[in-house]
Amino acid sequence: MALPWVYLLFLLSCSVLCFSYEPRNHEVEALISLRVSLDDPHGVLSNWDENSVDPCSWAMITCSSDSLVIGLGAPSQSLSGTLSAAIGNLTNLRQVLLQNNNISGQIPPELGTLPKLQTLDLSNNQFSGVIPSSLSHLGGLKYLRLNNNSLSGPFPVSLAKIPQLAFLDLSYNNLSGPVPKFPARSLNVVGNPLICGSSSTEGCSGSTTLLPISFSLPSSQGKHKSKKIAIALGVSLSFACLILLSLGLFWYRKQRQHRALLYISDYQEDGLVRLGNLNIFTFKQLQHATDSFSTKNILGAGGFGNVYRGKLGDGTLVAVKRLKDVTGSAGESQFRTELEMISLAVHRNLLRLIGYCATPNEKLLVYPYMSNGSVASRLRGKPALDWNTRKRIAIGAARGLLYLHEQCDPKIIHRDVKAANVLLDEYYEAIVGDFGLAKLLDHADSHVTTAVRGTVGHIAPEYLSTGQSSEKTDVFGFGILLLELITGMTALEFGKTVNQKGAMLEWVKKIQQEKKVEVLVDKELGRNYDRIEVGEMLQVAILCTQNLPVHRPKMSEVVRMLEGDGLADKWAASQNHNNNNLNLNNFFHSHSNNSSSSGPSTTLASKHGDDNNNNAHDRPSMFGMGIDGDDEDEHSLDSYAMELSGPR
Repeated sequence: MALPWVYLLFLLSCSVLCFSYEPRNHEVEALISLRVSLDDPHGVLSNWDENSVDPCSWAMITCSSDSLVIGLGAPSQSLSGTLSAAIGNLTNLRQVLLQNNNISGQIPPELGTLPKLQTLDLSNNQFSGVIPSSLSHLGGLKYLRLNNNSLSGPFPVSLAKIPQLAFLDLSYNNLSGPVPKFPARSLNVVGNPLICGSSSTEGCSGSTTLLPISFSLPSSQGKHKSKKIAIALGVSLSFACLILLSLGLFWYRKQRQHRALLYISDYQEDGLVRLGNLNIFTFKQLQHATDSFSTKNILGAGGFGNVYRGKLGDGTLVAVKRLKDVTGSAGESQFRTELEMISLAVHRNLLRLIGYCATPNEKLLVYPYMSNGSVASRLRGKPALDWNTRKRIAIGAARGLLYLHEQCDPKIIHRDVKAANVLLDEYYEAIVGDFGLAKLLDHADSHVTTAVRGTVGHIAPEYLSTGQSSEKTDVFGFGILLLELITGMTALEFGKTVNQKGAMLEWVKKIQQEKKVEVLVDKELGRNYDRIEVGEMLQVAILCTQNLPVHRPKMSEVVRMLEGDGLADKWAASQNHNNNNLNLNNFFHSHSNNSSSSGPSTTLASKHGDDNNNNAHDRPSMFGMGIDGDDEDEHSLDSYAMELSGPR
């Protein structure tokens, strides 16, 4: 009788094992294959766990509301290796953004099997071989960038079959052959010396004229002279009419383009429209999402308007920035700037713009909702951010600014770097937000002069005194951000604690020299911090807040120092420079005293020298740099600026 029971238990155990076995998510398998084929020197894909069943928590991955992988974005992460064919198994992908890396090999034809793909950007890599003809099967593809690679072979004529393709950039490759008429509104094929027009009767060769972004195909020549004469007469007679018609048509098209870009009818109710990677919302949609912009949904307020928490129709939580004074030049400029930057700044540590709404009276920007708020709010909240999290925030924010300064073209200056503008996602990853004060900077200019905008306590001296901003303006603000992470206080709160008007940074340096960093550390941390790491971060903060912009490091240097590379050398060089300046000041001070006591004759110059020396004793030097000599006027302005931007 025991045997049937044993047999029954065996069957039951087998059934339990069968039902409890959960096969690994096919998206996880595909992503792991991608990770294996890529070389990741900075470990940005380190949390891609092959034992996980949910990849939505992984870095560089975007998921839909039903937990399907719809976005793969790892631009400018120094990735190399090859792109695995397993990417074709991510059948829900809408965006693939892998630009500005060092990925090589061929573009996998499996990309052409992704039915929902809308944006594919593999530009500025080292891809070689031919462009897969399978890409022509991507019926929903709108943006395709393969420029600045080593692609060869014939021009992919099949891409002309993609009905929704609006932007195609194949510039700076080694493509050859004729270019057909394209439905794309923007086509770039420059830098391909073997490209020629589709109706060219000559062979395509290296001497073929380079075709620009847009081009027109030449008309065929008639064989009879009479036809040429008739055409010439017709053109001559209609020339005057064409001029008038062209002027009117030019004005009309400009008006239509402007309205198409910045105006969406309030009566449009049939779902979302897309402009590139951006969703275009109606005002009524965002009004409904925010409960008619209820005050209970306000997340924050800034110089350009309030930010509201919103919930879209599909349940997605968003942050809606409602710009004020939209009829003025400032609001319009702000709105246009943010729209332009969305195509320039794509990085894991930068806030991604989801979409926007524009009507004659309203302009709104829609961002992802950050559940953990800003660094400023978390520093004031409970429980306190632990030290490792603060250090990770510093490095993440630095990487975001590095991308804006050195990897965007044109460069972008943020102009209001502070803890309140660094947001935290659900994994406490730093996300630099609020590009309302950012300024596009062409490489031809080293600085931008504009109205001073920013937050008191974070404004660099030269920016406040002269209105000139540069990347070093952001570096100064980042140095203040580091002090906020160390102290747990805002710049103004910290200044009140110091109680030394205009000398906050000088006092910080004094604390560092005396190696009393525990005086600065946030009391909420108790003793749960690494004293050496705090000291190193403090050194970076001091380097970033040097009085003169030329003495501050670049953000690329800041990132390396925060990661433990090069800080000692940079700090030693800074100290040597400051000591040399101090010795020079002492020399001039001694020389001036000797001159004033050398005889009874006192010149006007020596009298002014005495006055300058007295004034030098009355006001503190910044970071050990004197304020005498030829730089007196400049340093006086800088000291005044520091006083205004420092504590009250």
